[in-house]
Amino acid sequence: MAVKKMDHVGVYVNNLEKALTFYQDVVGLDLKDRFTIANGDVTLAFLGFNGSDETELELVYGGNPNLPNEGKVNHIAFLVDDINEEYERLKGLDVSFIRDEVGTLPNGYRNFFVHGPDGEKVEFFQR
Repeated sequence: MAVKKMDHVGVYVNNLEKALTFYQDVVGLDLKDRFTIANGDVTLAFLGFNGSDETELELVYGGNPNLPNEGKVNHIAFLVDDINEEYERLKGLDVSFIRDEVGTLPNGYRNFFVHGPDGEKVEFFQR
């Protein structure tokens, strides 16, 4: 059987409430589910767009706080309709930009990056 789509991306976070606020208020994701596992030591929160099961972001809080940097997600990317509009919207929020301009990739895609609440790179791009 061939892979049909990506289901979700998991990201370890140091402060679940801060991460939930960022991904809901800044990115625009909706909280779909939240529960604890491992005898209450780990909390998982699943976010997505418009109640869709297409792709989810899974925030993982707790467990092993000493994870190595190897294997961590390099960045999370979100597709937008108008990159300049999104850039201006985020400039009006308390968001830390990685670079202060919208860039253009060799394939014509345009993008910019911000820091998430745990220092993760969050990309916004337009095809």
